Amino acid sequence: MDGIAQRTVSKISWRLLPLLMVSYFIAYLDRVNLGFAGAAMSKDLGFTSTVFGNAAGIFFIAYFLLEVPSNLALERFGARRWIARIMLSWGLISAAQAWVGGATSFNIVRFLLGAAEAGFFPGVIFYLTLWFPAAYRARIVGWFMFAVPISSVIGSPISGYILNMEGLAGMHGWQWLFILEAIPAVILTVFVLLYLPDGPKDAKWLTADERQWLQGTLQAERRNRESLHAMSWKQSLLNWRVIAMGVIYMGITVPLYGLGFFLPQIIKGFGGLGNVEVGFINAFPYLVGAITMLLWTRWSDARRERKGFLLVPLACIFLGLMAAAEISAPVPKMAAVTLAAFGIFSALPVFWTLPTAILSGTAAAAGIAWINSIGNLGGYIGPTLFGVLRDRMGNDIYAVMFLALLSVLGFVLVLVVGHDPRGEQAGEPARV
Repeated sequence: MDGIAQRTVSKISWRLLPLLMVSYFIAYLDRVNLGFAGAAMSKDLGFTSTVFGNAAGIFFIAYFLLEVPSNLALERFGARRWIARIMLSWGLISAAQAWVGGATSFNIVRFLLGAAEAGFFPGVIFYLTLWFPAAYRARIVGWFMFAVPISSVIGSPISGYILNMEGLAGMHGWQWLFILEAIPAVILTVFVLLYLPDGPKDAKWLTADERQWLQGTLQAERRNRESLHAMSWKQSLLNWRVIAMGVIYMGITVPLYGLGFFLPQIIKGFGGLGNVEVGFINAFPYLVGAITMLLWTRWSDARRERKGFLLVPLACIFLGLMAAAEISAPVPKMAAVTLAAFGIFSALPVFWTLPTAILSGTAAAAGIAWINSIGNLGGYIGPTLFGVLRDRMGNDIYAVMFLALLSVLGFVLVLVVGHDPRGEQAGEPARV
């Protein structure tokens, strides 16, 4: 069985992950490139940190409202068509940020961007549960989410170069940033429509025995989960463990987005740095996070351990951010941020093994979206309160401390909710 398991998972991985990773790379870059545009955009349009932080965060209000309906639509219409629809709409609206003229238009476009992108990430997480058995799930989600830190590693220097296009064709550099980085999303729409299968039944590139092994394994795991945690999609929205997982996820996303939107401005505050230099310095914590994410998730799968592999990164988020808040010297401050980045990016994929161990079918589509909706309210809370605290206190100390405290809440709730390993046991392949 080991041979067919490894062969099948390898085939699926090479078929699906490159396109999904590139798509998420572009999605995340389009979501957080606002952080690079922030300083110049705020100067040109007269935005305070509070105005900027509120507009950065309002994206997630629309995201919160439409996540569950979007995931239910994905299950009904199929991943191929629905993900393509998401990518086309977010690409067009992301480019529209180049033409905002004030706080009102800025808020409207950011809200519409959240509405357009709602459902992409939880849709893919649900989609991956249709293809990969539990024994492989942490590393597969890790490879998919590898796009998040890599989007900053690659996108940070590129964004710095684009910002230097200031004045070209009478436009600001931040306008060129939004336009040029939105184009790939529109182009990828075509590839998703042509290349992405809706489910294993459409996988003509699998042999009969590979398809039989995959469907048998996934069905056995689903039966086991439903015997332990049977619930409808409506029940999943009210389940206390599902809601608590959403709050745990918020403890990761608040630091993620708070730093994503404001770290370039913090680095700029070190003084004497150009846009490209800021881009390269900003990329370093994300590079470390990308490498450690892959190693950490593979170790989690090999040990079949989730809870401890989530608690350690959450502790690192807290320690790293608290140290960063207290330190003013650039090098030690960035070292502390890098420790927090290890925590953030190692926690993200391991976290998603918790809900997929108890949710199946339509309940998984709704529950995963609901968890992501609650967690991504952190995308609103983090930048908004970070901006307010930064304006009122005149520095970053209390704003960064706030990000750290949310990870403590996540740590405590992991201890309460735990992880049910029984949901990963039945029908899975041998250890790898």
